[in-house]
Amino acid sequence: MDKIALIIANLRKNKGWSQTDLSNNSGVSREMISKYERKLAIPSVDAAKKIADAFDVSLDYLVGEGINATFDKSTLKRIEEIQNMKPDFRIHLFSVIDSVIRDYKTQQAYAS
Repeated sequence: MDKIALIIANLRKNKGWSQTDLSNNSGVSREMISKYERKLAIPSVDAAKKIADAFDVSLDYLVGEGINATFDKSTLKRIEEIQNMKPDFRIHLFSVIDSVIRDYKTQQAYAS
C-alpha cells in the first residue's frame, strides 16, 4: 500500500498535476486520490487502471510490481515491437542499442 501511494504522488507531481487534475484526467474522484496518497485506501483495480491510463503507465508500473514495473507504456510498446521483429532485424537493432549504451557509459565515466 505504501508503494502505490508514493508512486501516484510522484507521478502526479512529475506531471505538475494537482489532485484535481488527476481526477479530471482519470475519472477518479479527487477525494479518493487524496485517500490513496495518504495511505487511507487502496485503489480498486478499476480505479488503478484509470489512474495508470491517465499517467500512460502500466498497472505493473503503478503498483510497483511485476516484470514491467519499471517501464512506461511507450517503452513496453517498443519492447513488444522489437520482440515481433525477425531475428536479423533484432540483431541489427541490438548492435545499434549496444553502441549507444557504450557511448553513454563512456561519456558518464569521463564526466565524473
